[in-house]
Amino acid sequence: MEVVKENRATGELDHPDSSIISLKNVSHIIRNIFWDGDHVVGKIEILPTISGNILKALIENNVQVGVSSRGMGSLKPMGEGMMEVQDDFELLCWDLVSIPSTPNTYMKLSEGKQQPTKDYSKISGIVTEIICNATGVCPLC
Repeated sequence: MEVVKENRATGELDHPDSSIISLKNVSHIIRNIFWDGDHVVGKIEILPTISGNILKALIENNVQVGVSSRGMGSLKPMGEGMMEVQDDFELLCWDLVSIPSTPNTYMKLSEGKQQPTKDYSKISGIVTEIICNATGVCPLC
């Protein structure tokens, strides 16, 4: 939560090969994280970066985007291909990916900023007034 409050909870579009969050590849920032029962829920803001603009275009075109944690730590073999994450695990960030490692962890759009619409209704009247007054004849009426 400290990282969220300090506006440092950024993530990337896709998991990079590095554990370092590359600011030039950041697509979003987490604005809030909270528990909803047994689920961690977060609110993100898509940033106007190159990766953020790609993310925005994907979402606007109904592409499902997964949420996946990125972290570092040691693993303990548990048998049958199972590994247990150890106490030294450090959560680095939440990236947005095509296929999340945890099933059904896809982003859900619950609210979004709407761009204000511009009101051009008065322009038509002004143009009509200018043309009609200048010529004395009103071809627009």
